[in-house]
Amino acid sequence: MKKHICALLLAATISLQGYAQSADDWQTVKFTVAQAPEWTKLLNRGDGWFGADGIYTIPLNGQEGKPAGKNDKTLLIFSDTMIGTVRDNTLAPGSRMIHNSAAILKGNVPDEKAIQFYWDKNAKNEAEPLFVPTSPATKKGEYFWLGDGFVNKDQNNSLYIFGYRIFNVSEEAFGFREVGNTLIKLNANDVPKFTNQKQEDTPLYLLDNKGDIGSFGAGIYANTKSAGAPDADGYIYVYGVRGMAKQLVLARVPAKSFDDFKQWRYWDGSNWQTDINSLVNITDKVSNELSVTRLADGRFALVFQVNGMSPFVGMRIGKSLTGPFGPIIKLWDCSKDLAKKSYTVYNAKAHPTLSKPGELLISYNINSVEFLKDLQEYPNLYRPRFIRVKFE
Repeated sequence: MKKHICALLLAATISLQGYAQSADDWQTVKFTVAQAPEWTKLLNRGDGWFGADGIYTIPLNGQEGKPAGKNDKTLLIFSDTMIGTVRDNTLAPGSRMIHNSAAILKGNVPDEKAIQFYWDKNAKNEAEPLFVPTSPATKKGEYFWLGDGFVNKDQNNSLYIFGYRIFNVSEEAFGFREVGNTLIKLNANDVPKFTNQKQEDTPLYLLDNKGDIGSFGAGIYANTKSAGAPDADGYIYVYGVRGMAKQLVLARVPAKSFDDFKQWRYWDGSNWQTDINSLVNITDKVSNELSVTRLADGRFALVFQVNGMSPFVGMRIGKSLTGPFGPIIKLWDCSKDLAKKSYTVYNAKAHPTLSKPGELLISYNINSVEFLKDLQEYPNLYRPRFIRVKFE
């Protein structure tokens, strides 16, 4: 264990240069990348919340297109979460996993005094998730993992979060199945209260005749004036992922009509269609959680874990929100975090509102296919790590 921790500390000093050049100028990009240990440390905790995956960041002021200021608040949402106590690298009895949680960070720096974590509790004072499926399509035993979300300034500060309804089909490491897509609606002014929720089943769950599953909510780009987007067109762009090839699909809807699914349109490669079956795959080999961020030069950076679950954080450069997106640029090799063969890494994404100008703060998640066994050995294994990409 000490050897592993020392390796992580040494790795924090590593900086890599990248230069992806193409015959097409719009695919060329220069950058450097290094670990962001101060952000990784923020989520390395021993009391209460001590681990989770997921991690989407939502500016509560709705300014998706601008860096957070020192007085701004950012909502962090997580999926499966560990609640308990870790002392001297030992997991104390009584820890509990819940299926989602949240935190609020004040300001734009990783100050442990400025972050507060939230989860629900039952009558026995035991930890419970903040978001539990209650929509009409929900069946017994289902729970939520969380997709991306945003605050809609064009709908009176409505806070929208995508909830993936999950059902366990076995006790194996990957013995779960997504069975539905739900839109969770709150008011950003009520946060950190999460009790006043509206849940609506959506038509955004994809299931083909081969049994391949897809769903929208993997990433959101708010291209609106109220969100601070340059060249705003008034639409919210929502990305989805489908199939084992991790293919990227795209829909959009006017911000003012976000929860009116009759107003949603689906990208067929050339035009926006009313029929969701018209969707084409924009690109592939992405992950179920990802991000699309506008760069200073007007291009777009698609950030993801290559092939969904691999050691590499990847990026594709796009001409526009609809693509085309260029070849995979391998930003970071996460192998140094994989001290055991049972460890896995997945779902990288950028957090632009917590990034400095000209940079992208990126997280990726660490987990294990022998979760309970490995958590006993290394209780703080299960949490996001961060890197920082600086563009030249």
